[in-house]
Amino acid sequence: MQRSLKEYFTITLKGMAMGAADVVPGVSGGTIAFITGIYQELINTISGIDFSLIQVWRESGTKAMWRKANGSFLLALLTGILISILTLMRLTNYLLDNHPVMVWSFFFGLIVASVWFVAKQIPKWNFKIVLALIIGAALALYISSLPPLNVQSNNWFLFLAGALAVCAMILPGISGAFILVLLGAYKTITEAAQNLDFKTLAIVAVGAVFGLLSFSRILKWLFNNYSNITLAVLTGFIAGSLNKIWPWKEVLETAKYGEKIVVIKEISVLPSNFDGDPHLLAAIILMIVGFLLILFLERIATQKPITEDASTNENL
Repeated sequence: MQRSLKEYFTITLKGMAMGAADVVPGVSGGTIAFITGIYQELINTISGIDFSLIQVWRESGTKAMWRKANGSFLLALLTGILISILTLMRLTNYLLDNHPVMVWSFFFGLIVASVWFVAKQIPKWNFKIVLALIIGAALALYISSLPPLNVQSNNWFLFLAGALAVCAMILPGISGAFILVLLGAYKTITEAAQNLDFKTLAIVAVGAVFGLLSFSRILKWLFNNYSNITLAVLTGFIAGSLNKIWPWKEVLETAKYGEKIVVIKEISVLPSNFDGDPHLLAAIILMIVGFLLILFLERIATQKPITEDASTNENL
């Protein structure tokens, strides 16, 4: 695709938004990709990475391979994601530790608006579409209520954990970190990162690459053949994840993984005080800000269309 420097800068900003979401447990960067209008291009780009790129490189050179792989798009997006992860990780952890209701209120408003945004992409509703939405919501609600598994972390399990977690990262709704907690692999992987256990990290990374390349092809096929039903399932999946990020929780069980405390079991509750609570007012305001932010991101996403090369024209 032919893009200007300004357009690539916008993609980097969208990547920063994705990275900011990914560092918050329970929020998927895939949701941000969807509401900023780059989700299907991201899926198509990832699914197009295969051994045919080597043949293009041999026959036409590095420039042709880079264009076929949509490399500039990936580079701009990954740059934004890394910037957010490296700069916002500590700030996000601080806010979650000290002002969790404020953080979750903002993201709750954001995700509520995301449900509306994705749903309106469906041009015509019928019984099948509504049923697909209900199935997606029920599945997300069920997954978010599951207790963590207690398994031994062998190499094959770590490979599978990496594959499933990265699938969650590109699937709007539930985050990859939450999937790792459910699988019982969160402790092993976070400790490996702290202890620089490159063997464990490499196994997880290989699994993540395998999962990313495989799942992106499945999503591309679903969008190309069952676009409306796929959108309905994703809408339901995002809606079903709202329970996970409801700001007011009663924690029933936690586990300490190194220096990090992870919630194992919790239930959603109503705010304890509706009268004269300044935190409640601030939380509601942040919900509204999160909702309005989606309107802003939608406006960015619906700016003038990008001119496509015939060689990279995809059915998005």
